[in-house]
Amino acid sequence: MLTIDHISMEFSSRPVLDDITFLVNRKERIALVGKNGAGKTTLLRLIAGEYQPTAGRIAKDADMTIGYLPQVMLFQDDRTLRDEVMTVYTNSPEHQDEARFIAEMDRTIIGLGFERRDFERPCSEFSGGWRMRIELAKILLSHPDLLLLDEPTNHLDIESIQWLEDFLKSSPSAVLMVSHDRAFIDNVCNRTIEITLGRIYDYNVNYSRFVELRKERHEQQVRAYQNQQKMIADTEDFIERFRYKATKAVQVQSRIKQLEKLERLEVDLEDTSRLNLRFPPAPRSGDFPIIIEDLRKDFGDHNVFHDVTFTIRRGEKVAFVGKNGEGKSTLVKCIMGQLDYLGTLKIGHNVKIGYFAQNQAALLDGNLTVFETIDYVAVGDIRTKIRDILGAFMFGGEASDKKVKILSGGERSRLAMIRLLLEPCNLLILDEPTNHLDMQSKDVLKAALQDFDGTLICVSHDRDFLNGLVSKVYEFGGGRVKEHLGGIYDFLRAKRLTSLDELNRKNPLTQNAAPNGSIPTVSRRSTDGQSQGQASVEPSNAKLDYAAQKAAAAEKRKKEKQIAEVENAIATLEAKQKEMELLLALPDNQTQENFQKYESVKHQIEQKMYEWELLSEE
Repeated sequence: MLTIDHISMEFSSRPVLDDITFLVNRKERIALVGKNGAGKTTLLRLIAGEYQPTAGRIAKDADMTIGYLPQVMLFQDDRTLRDEVMTVYTNSPEHQDEARFIAEMDRTIIGLGFERRDFERPCSEFSGGWRMRIELAKILLSHPDLLLLDEPTNHLDIESIQWLEDFLKSSPSAVLMVSHDRAFIDNVCNRTIEITLGRIYDYNVNYSRFVELRKERHEQQVRAYQNQQKMIADTEDFIERFRYKATKAVQVQSRIKQLEKLERLEVDLEDTSRLNLRFPPAPRSGDFPIIIEDLRKDFGDHNVFHDVTFTIRRGEKVAFVGKNGEGKSTLVKCIMGQLDYLGTLKIGHNVKIGYFAQNQAALLDGNLTVFETIDYVAVGDIRTKIRDILGAFMFGGEASDKKVKILSGGERSRLAMIRLLLEPCNLLILDEPTNHLDMQSKDVLKAALQDFDGTLICVSHDRDFLNGLVSKVYEFGGGRVKEHLGGIYDFLRAKRLTSLDELNRKNPLTQNAAPNGSIPTVSRRSTDGQSQGQASVEPSNAKLDYAAQKAAAAEKRKKEKQIAEVENAIATLEAKQKEMELLLALPDNQTQENFQKYESVKHQIEQKMYEWELLSEE
């Protein structure tokens, strides 16, 4: 489908990609990984046609379509959300059924976190993160042959990330994505390509397995590099010792030519796997650093949350999760005294707060260097590891001598995080701390937080980062804050079960759930022609005139017919699903192609179930 053929790319004579070759096949889901600045985004832009390679070529099938989601994009403000997304349909040369497209569009927009009341809002009212979701919805609905996604989860909450995971796993599109969300790419991708030092290493495995194989490869490369460096040093020493001895002239010239022809090995020696970053000992606080009772916050007529009551004990590590705009950061700002509120919020005895938010970067002294910024706050033995710590957070080598004022926004955020790690505190409040960190840096930060002996509040949508770090989850939504005991995956499992229970109560389709967890059988039509469980759509006003009653009855018959058609389609798909389950029960049939077909059928059933629900509501 797509061939990357010996491409190289330079910027200002600086090589970024060097003679790279690989293939992308149909339906493959590939994670593109590597450190910041390794060339991942550059490669996506080359494939998207925004850049032209310095050398080599990119070959595509003639009829191939590409959907590209960059990190930064431009938007039009003069359309509503619905109208903007509908441009995918109106601009499509191959029109599908409009009703089917609208049903899929509604499902996609809601899956990405929007609500129905948002559909008629102008795009100009949405923040950059929400506008990114609009663009992502358009790309997903265009069903391209290849999806290029550059950090698609940066502005998504946990529920939207899970929805996107399910969508991509069942999508027929091939996927090539850059993401620092380990759980996301582990769940979606089955192939991993690493870019390092301008070259690529291609692994036909998911990210977790890649990490293991990469460690083995790195150790082999380091040994080979060290052996070559020793050989070079010994050769140069021989040349230097015998350069002016006539009896050794031939041997010296031979060694010189040997070095000139030698292909020098390169290896990324910056390995943070053994870096042990620890917080300074936390001063002891009172037993209850945070006590909240009947807390309420309003912005004008809009209530963010109300009746919030909970207590955080000393040493607890908790997560604040929920959809964007539900009040997580607002509550943090209330705790920090940055916003007023109604109710009781008590900060415990001897609590010293360390706070990280996106605007913390603006408080750094622009005239200091990166190294000076950290050296200023580091105390004790940690001072001897400043260079290692900076390297772990992508400030290795010459980057540590940069002035803060010339750093990008992401670099400043990372530097503010390092500075926070070294200041003594006993209550850490971190608001989306991983947004600008690569995976190695996140691992370093997570290990340090796990060893932290104080109290932690972490606002994050990164499941892998929260897993094993927090023991309690506070869920924000609908103006309330619910407490969940257990880790992030305990919460997500309970959340999914709760959602299914609610669906069972609302949706008669799921009353008789299949014991194996497959999609249950649909309730069939009763003898009176009314779909079982379907709410009556008779007009409530008895005084409607005859014409209105006739129109209402006709509309009802139309919906009933559509519901019957959808039910028949679901029955056919369920039968096909059962056939696939019997097929996959045999080991010889457990191929990737068969699993993809099975996932496709499941996805079609979910689509039809959603369509049935919409029709029943109407």
